[in-house]
Amino acid sequence: MATEGHSEYESVLCVKPEVSVYRIPPRASNRAIRAADWKLDSPTWTGRMRVTARGKVAYVKLEDKISGELFAQAPVEEYPGITVETVSDSSRYFVLRIQDDNGRSAFIGIGFGDRGDAFDFNVALQDHFKWVKQENEFKKQAQAPDSTPKLDLGFKEGQTITLNIGQSKKKDRSRPQSSGGFGLLPPPPGGKLAPPPSSRSNNHNTQPFAGGSDTGCLLDLDSSNSNSVAPSNPPTTASSDLWGDFGSVSPK
Repeated sequence: MATEGHSEYESVLCVKPEVSVYRIPPRASNRAIRAADWKLDSPTWTGRMRVTARGKVAYVKLEDKISGELFAQAPVEEYPGITVETVSDSSRYFVLRIQDDNGRSAFIGIGFGDRGDAFDFNVALQDHFKWVKQENEFKKQAQAPDSTPKLDLGFKEGQTITLNIGQSKKKDRSRPQSSGGFGLLPPPPGGKLAPPPSSRSNNHNTQPFAGGSDTGCLLDLDSSNSNSVAPSNPPTTASSDLWGDFGSVSPK
């Protein structure tokens, strides 16, 4: 896998300006590793650490601060794993398995003076291999055939569909109008019709109709309201009464 990574570009995941390298004693048993067993006051080497990635493989490189010469590197193919291990008594120290070009490997201890630098180193490796895991899942999904039944939303032959837009139809409920353009008024309550206006409200210069037809209309309306038959007055009396009103007006 490391050989495949040489053909890809290298990205920098994390850079820390100072890291210390310690010689660790061989493991006597399967008990947890403790940084207190190292000689923390006398590190073997001090320099810069740079974490890079080529493809799916991450590389922890220990370089000289000034010249940038490579001191040692550790190819990391999985994390957490055997290449980078934490210690049981501190969060600032790790066990690193370095490897040379001939394939020989050795275990060394590394430590940071600041907990923030150790946290950044840990997160950089976690984020990289989280991305590697997602890439592997995407590749498996692309290669595996889709066994789930597909939903066919197409129209069958001869199948039709009806769309109801839902437009509301408003009915014209306007009142009917007469030929003159004026609306008809509703009848008064009680079923009684109001009498027509008297001839006094009209213009005094108008002439009455012959035969006393206006007086007869008024008498017919009064007789229908009182349910009694009233004797009709002769036309001469009605005419004299009407003209009497005009004659009683004194000239100005």
